[in-house]
Amino acid sequence: MYKKLLLFFIVPAVISVSSCRQHYELTDISRSRILIDSCYDVSPDKEAQAFLAPYQHKVDSIMSPVVGETAEYLYSHKPESPLSNLLADILLWGGKGFNEKVDFALYNVGGIRAAFAKGKVTYGDVVDVAPFENKICFLSLTGSKVRELFSEVAKLGGEGLSHGVNLVISKDGRLLEASINGKVLDDNATYRVATLDYLAQGNDGLDAFKYGTDVVSPKGNNNNVRFIIMDYFRDKMAQGIAVDSKVEGRVIVK
Repeated sequence: MYKKLLLFFIVPAVISVSSCRQHYELTDISRSRILIDSCYDVSPDKEAQAFLAPYQHKVDSIMSPVVGETAEYLYSHKPESPLSNLLADILLWGGKGFNEKVDFALYNVGGIRAAFAKGKVTYGDVVDVAPFENKICFLSLTGSKVRELFSEVAKLGGEGLSHGVNLVISKDGRLLEASINGKVLDDNATYRVATLDYLAQGNDGLDAFKYGTDVVSPKGNNNNVRFIIMDYFRDKMAQGIAVDSKVEGRVIVK
């Protein structure tokens, strides 16, 4: 009987509280920017500095070594840019280390996360530009699939393409013309392509890569694209060459 009476009082109370609960709706969103600059260094937290010091020393020892030099500020954007051209050219260059004879290379602009300032380039600068664990990958595509690939590039508004590739695309993202190394794209030919393993899986809207054959995808850490970029810079530095790259009409929008 006691339990029944207790239930008699508790249930109405719960219902009453639930019925009084307010209903909230989002009516507005506002945002602001907080500038992080040198003003935060005026009064440093000494305890935090002491805690971070040994880690900072280790990170600096890894990230600060110079791997090369740039002749100009190198940045990326679509449809074509100095940095996206350079990184595609580096993938093409990287094929030599794997005994690959590559017809062209493709590097996605979305995978480029920073720019190279003019002057010395450090290990850390390369990590900033290519922070992901992408490996170089080689595969073969028929000419018809390369046409599909270039059509996808056109739809995306351009990507990083190596020297020798020339595309003409429309403003609404259609492929109008395509040539490789001075020859009109041949649908019946087979082309060897260098790219990132991430893209070779058909990611970032480049589905045509899924049809690649004779895929060579080295998995060792030294095959990480960032290390191939560093090797390229070191090679140029040994020759006394500052790395440069120009927009040269690899992707033309009409």
